[in-house]
Amino acid sequence: MNEWEWQLLEDKAKVPEIEISGVTVKAGDRVRLHPRKGGDIMDIALQNQVATIEAIEQDYEGKFHVCVVVDADPGQDLGFMRQPGHRFFFDADEVEPIPFQDDASAQLNRNRSILIAGIGNIFMGDDAFGVEVAQRLALRRLPDGVRVIDFGIRGYDLANALQDGFGATVLVDAYPHGEPPGTLYLVEPDLSQLNAADAPKPEWDAHSMDPVKVLHLASSMGGPLKRILLLGCEPATLGPEQGQMGLSPEVSDAVDEAVNMLDSLINKILAGEWPTKEQQT
Repeated sequence: MNEWEWQLLEDKAKVPEIEISGVTVKAGDRVRLHPRKGGDIMDIALQNQVATIEAIEQDYEGKFHVCVVVDADPGQDLGFMRQPGHRFFFDADEVEPIPFQDDASAQLNRNRSILIAGIGNIFMGDDAFGVEVAQRLALRRLPDGVRVIDFGIRGYDLANALQDGFGATVLVDAYPHGEPPGTLYLVEPDLSQLNAADAPKPEWDAHSMDPVKVLHLASSMGGPLKRILLLGCEPATLGPEQGQMGLSPEVSDAVDEAVNMLDSLINKILAGEWPTKEQQT
């Protein structure tokens, strides 16, 4: 593992999957780490640790690098803590795929797993709603199988995460819909329309976060998109050009309500209940 590579690799090409030791792996799969001998103290500490793949990247020389989060790291589920100390890059030959039979319980529980994805731009006023909710929710004790990640504007990373086959995903974002600021919505997008023949194909921007474009990208990557919900909040402002830095008072007041709403929603999903139409509060 080269500790400095994480910065350089951010600009390299990301790939959906690679084959390691005859096993196809992708973001979300679990691996066992085997750093090369002669490494530093961190390599020694990570020897034989189990980790989850965050992304797979290919450098300009065609070499693959696997970005992982160590399962034993207490900060691994806190999206806002994903700093160099919580994400590690390894060469493909330094990771060992965990066979299905060794990870059977995780596979069996995958259909009951839930991803809470906070998205938004913290420099664009109320667009930071999803980020704030994810950070607040990540501080709570959540049921097993529930993962909270602050994706910010990293749309490609979210598309990759959607390949992991979560049983349900809740996108949390600002949602202009013509109601008073702070109004919360719970919406289920129609995924059947993503690949319709007459559906427009949006242009992809790697430096932005448009939920519709992310869903299109995730669908085109071949992974099974299961149940998706959007927890949205009506914004008062979406940028500093409107004279508002940070969340507006109305949206700020809605954050706690959104967190409580997610707590209830998580319990309902795990109990097999599912909303069937748009809800507004």
